[in-house]
Amino acid sequence: MTLEQLRRHIDRLDHRLLELVNRRARLALRVGRLKKEQGRRMFDPARERAILRRLTNANRGPLSTGAVRAIYREIVRQSRRLEHSA
Repeated sequence: MTLEQLRRHIDRLDHRLLELVNRRARLALRVGRLKKEQGRRMFDPARERAILRRLTNANRGPLSTGAVRAIYREIVRQSRRLEHSA
């Protein structure tokens, strides 16, 4: 593949990732509304640890475990913000 072909492929993947992250965000909003309706705590540290553990265990690289943790910590942090705003 040429450099341009590789870049186009990356661009397509970026758009797919963005779509998936936004789908996840919409679900986080729904979770936030449901937690409020049920009077549940918004922050669940055990759930967040489980998410990070599951994803780092599934990681086969080339991203390092630390990189996967950093990426998902931010995704989870933003999802938590959405839950609170729901």
